[in-house]
Amino acid sequence: MNDYLSCLFFQNIADHVAFVITVPTALAIFLAVFVLVCIESIFKKLLRVFSLVIWACLVAMGYLFMFSGGIICPWDQVSFFLFIVFVVYTMLPFSVRDAVIASVLTSASHTIVLSVCMNCVTFVYAQILANVIIFLCGNMAGAYHKHLMELALKQTYEDTCNCIKSPIKLEFEKRQQERLLLSLLPAHIARVMKAEIIQRLKGPNFGQMENTNNFHNLYVQRHTNVSILYADIVGFTQLATDCSPGELVHTLNELFGKFDQIAKENECMRIKILGDCYYCVSGLPESLPNHAKNCVKMGLDMCEAIKKVRDATGVDINMRVGVHSGNVLCGVIGLQKWQYDVWSHDVTLANHMEAGGVPGRVHITSVTLEHLNGSYKVEDGEGQERDPYLKEHGVLTYLVINPKRLSPQHHYRSRNTPYGTKMRASVRMTRYLESWGAAKPFANLHHRDSMTNENGKINTTVRNVSNSYLVMYVLDLNGQYATFFLPVSIKTDDFFEQLFFQFFLGDNAVPQDPVYNSSNESQIYQNRQQVNPNGKNNFYLPYLIYSCILGLISCSVFLRINYELKMIIMLAAVVVYNVIILQTHASLLDDYSRFLYETESLDRPGVLKDLKTMGSISLFIFFITLLVLARQNEYYCRLDFLWKNKFKKECEEIETMENLNRVLLENVLPAHVAEHFLARNWKNEDLYHQSYDLVCVMFASIPDFKEFYTESDVNKEGLECLRLLNEIIADFDELLSKPKFSGVEKIKTIGSTYMAATGLNASSGSEYELDRQYMHIGTMVEFAFALVGKLDIINKHSFNDFKLRVGINHGPVIAGVIGAQKPQYDIWGNTVNVASRMDSTGVLGKIQVTEETSRILLTLGYMCSCRGIINVKGKGELQTYFVHTEMSRSLSQGNVMP
Repeated sequence: MNDYLSCLFFQNIADHVAFVITVPTALAIFLAVFVLVCIESIFKKLLRVFSLVIWACLVAMGYLFMFSGGIICPWDQVSFFLFIVFVVYTMLPFSVRDAVIASVLTSASHTIVLSVCMNCVTFVYAQILANVIIFLCGNMAGAYHKHLMELALKQTYEDTCNCIKSPIKLEFEKRQQERLLLSLLPAHIARVMKAEIIQRLKGPNFGQMENTNNFHNLYVQRHTNVSILYADIVGFTQLATDCSPGELVHTLNELFGKFDQIAKENECMRIKILGDCYYCVSGLPESLPNHAKNCVKMGLDMCEAIKKVRDATGVDINMRVGVHSGNVLCGVIGLQKWQYDVWSHDVTLANHMEAGGVPGRVHITSVTLEHLNGSYKVEDGEGQERDPYLKEHGVLTYLVINPKRLSPQHHYRSRNTPYGTKMRASVRMTRYLESWGAAKPFANLHHRDSMTNENGKINTTVRNVSNSYLVMYVLDLNGQYATFFLPVSIKTDDFFEQLFFQFFLGDNAVPQDPVYNSSNESQIYQNRQQVNPNGKNNFYLPYLIYSCILGLISCSVFLRINYELKMIIMLAAVVVYNVIILQTHASLLDDYSRFLYETESLDRPGVLKDLKTMGSISLFIFFITLLVLARQNEYYCRLDFLWKNKFKKECEEIETMENLNRVLLENVLPAHVAEHFLARNWKNEDLYHQSYDLVCVMFASIPDFKEFYTESDVNKEGLECLRLLNEIIADFDELLSKPKFSGVEKIKTIGSTYMAATGLNASSGSEYELDRQYMHIGTMVEFAFALVGKLDIINKHSFNDFKLRVGINHGPVIAGVIGAQKPQYDIWGNTVNVASRMDSTGVLGKIQVTEETSRILLTLGYMCSCRGIINVKGKGELQTYFVHTEMSRSLSQGNVMP
């Protein structure tokens, strides 16, 4: 008996050899793969091999199950092979192409093997065709799911990259607008103005309540114990007439760029450039004990720099420098074209110190001399003989003796330069200044396009993947790689964190262990026999189970509902299907199994062949698998939603910063010039300059304001006087927003003088009809009328009697942007100089124009009266005209286009 049992035992072992070898081997392979994927270097190199090994093991197990446990049927292991197809599409990190190939091979091999094994059996073609349809449906559902996941992963990856890029770009925009703002204004004023601009960009109801004050904001502070330097280039007017537009802008930029460098070395802050006049202050924004020494040293350095230019080029230019020490009010007034400026009686005195100075010398007052504490030797300046203002106020002046005595070899002689005597002075000047290498406007601002590649995408590179972090290197603003560590915990018991890791790697995802069930207690029968089921009509029962599985797959893949509802539907379907299989149709399945094995010596099929058992197991396995996939889908949807929401918020903030940059830039430059510097392909290679043939220039000043301005305790040392000036300039700026004045470009304010121009927004090559090419001159006159009207309203509310004095001229000008530290847009030319003289020699309440401009205005319907011959500084005697304000208003309404 014992021998019989032993023999039977070893016989059973022999019958299970294939099963015992294949299943444990596959499990060992799965375990080895899972361990190896944790080793990064091996994982990267052998990922494709790992996927193929897992797929091959699953297929081998499927065929083992098919040929074990009983006879082979046409529907044998269809559910397991359908599971393999679905695993290939959803679990293994195959590409779409590889997944399709592997799934088609899996389905085709099952069909071919069954067809070969059943070739001697009739009436099996319907079952084979049913298998093909089932596999086709499974492949379509799996491919559709794979496609959706690829799109979701791609979209989520792009959103993630955008969210990674957004903080970088946001930081970039913040740094850029900070540089831009600080290039225009000192930090202590820039912070306040930036906060208010951001609040205005986000809407009037954002943050704090709207300001109920009727006055405009005043960004002016008082500083005591500072020194003011004014410097003018003597002889530059003649040089400018010999320069081309490019040469003029280049020369000004190089000269003032050098002066900016000298100012920085001497702790001085450049305030503004007025034509060829340069003025700065030492002691702002922080008080400096040596402010007077700084300004004097800077003046001497400027004279030395211009001397080198004169010696090297032979151009007869020089510097006239005036310095005075005292108190200032400094800040920004108006709403547009902000320029940091200073006001006070001491500033006016410093200006006159320059006007009454001597070329090549630094002209100082007695107050400045006291602050020098004997650092420099001086001689009598006799400034009262050269400037009436100094004489009127009894100001004692001195000329600083330059302690620096240059030896001959230090002089820049023309023999040291290759410039010939026949070369134009402007060309010699330009070529010499090129050796200085002055920075260009906005050269310190990085362009945001440098963050992206040619396709407009962020320069990112995934360089390293560890078990704890995804390390992403992002090309930063300076061309260096910035490192971002994205924490990704890899836990074997947390499937969804693995999916998150898989998302970042795309096709390099960690392969997942397939889910399957097998039983070591299954009975494997040796005898296999092909059966003809023609005698029974219940061969459709296995396909009932497969249809139920396809129904679960369809519910999971095609229903776009939330996870909880989908789980309830699939759970209800599994319960109903199991009730049908185990209860309603249990007897039919049992009868069918007995029919299949009635001619066999076996009492019953093995577990792998039992329809009821394997049907329930298959439904359970698919239910768990599809439940996981549904959770994965919702996870990605939620993740995508969070990334998009985060990206949207960051985009709004970035847009606010970009708008702030644009507001700041357009507050310095005209809109068409700002577009030049904001252009995507602009590489800051050339200075901006443009020559115009027909530009109308206006200077509108309020001479009475100089008398109105006082510095006393009552008006807070002049602060309240500036508040009124700020209201006047701000009201003037508000007129620019009207459509009829859209062509008017504010250039700058000079004290209480408002400078504007028309005709700058038209391209130089445009040709107008004869009756339209001068229309912008009429627009400028209308703007002057509007300024007069605004000032009348301000007089009424402030109980003052200010009068506007306006000078207008038209003709060719040169426009350009100069200065690297504080870029400034300005216009130059004889037209500008004459327009300024029309103002300075004008009459209160009158608009004075040149004879050429009056002729144009007469053709436009404006009435002009001849004033007569007046003496204009630098121009000799000119005949000028007054525009009739009241009559012109009524006539021009029908003759001047709004």
